[in-house]
Amino acid sequence: MNPACILALLAIVSAASAFVGQSLQKNEIVRSSSNQADFDRPSTFLDEDFNDDDLNVTFLDEDDNDQEDVKPNGEGRKRWENLNPKIKQRLIERGQAKAIANKKKREPAAEKKRRMLMHYKKLQQEQKRSSRIERPLGFEERAPLSAFPTGMEVTGTVISLTNYGAYVDVGTECDGLLHISQITRDFFVEHPRQALTPGEEILVKVRSSSPELKKLQLTMLAIEESLGVEDEDDDEERIQLNEIEIDDELWGELKRVTDFGAFVEVGAEVDGFLHFMDHPSWENGMSPSEFMHFGDRVRVWVSDVDMDQRRVKLTANRPSGLPGPKREM
Repeated sequence: MNPACILALLAIVSAASAFVGQSLQKNEIVRSSSNQADFDRPSTFLDEDFNDDDLNVTFLDEDDNDQEDVKPNGEGRKRWENLNPKIKQRLIERGQAKAIANKKKREPAAEKKRRMLMHYKKLQQEQKRSSRIERPLGFEERAPLSAFPTGMEVTGTVISLTNYGAYVDVGTECDGLLHISQITRDFFVEHPRQALTPGEEILVKVRSSSPELKKLQLTMLAIEESLGVEDEDDDEERIQLNEIEIDDELWGELKRVTDFGAFVEVGAEVDGFLHFMDHPSWENGMSPSEFMHFGDRVRVWVSDVDMDQRRVKLTANRPSGLPGPKREM
């Protein structure tokens, strides 16, 4: 063979070998990169047929001393079962309270308003239920009203309070009314709760009774003090309001003392009112009860007459415009 041909053939074989070697080297680099990428990706991105057991890799934390042992399955439940029942109950209640609080934070304004109204209504019902007083006798054991004459002293139980008095159960067919003016003369009673409480047992007297109308009036005062002494023709003999004039001099008797003065019986259609500052015995800082007492006789003068409201205002100080000498009480 021609030497020139042999040299050309060797050159071709050498070039082909170099080309094949370069190709094999490139494929090895690509395969190595692919394997490294598969190793870096999490298992969720691996192929479905990949098995995590094939990777013999150990992951270490930065600080080996802070590693916590992984608790085996079921250890938390075993710990819960071994807890004291009281602790369990307390934890459950705490969790329930927290859940209710979170629910209330998320509830709408309309739902919250409805819940508050229902809570208020429930409190009202409980208050009404607790305010009911147990009656001492059944309805079959009660005596008729005709068995309670005027002046009879009985023991009763306060059933309820109103702005004008108290209803008292005295063992008859209907509750008796104890008017606010018949409770005491020691001080002015603005509301019966100042002197009475529901369920309290008190000693009262029959002021009047009407079996036909089923009405019973009671008093805690003396009968004479409660009823007063009146004649049968007393209404006709009383002074009419249109006959009373300013600065008229009258004599009267104190019938009821209040924190502001006293009501005076002067023989008119209505009782006159004497303010405590219009009394000559009043001094600064004194209470009306210190110098005004039930039954006291006083000399008064008319200071004002209100025909529309049927009121008579009195004063125990002699008006300066009246002629004649002044008389001390």
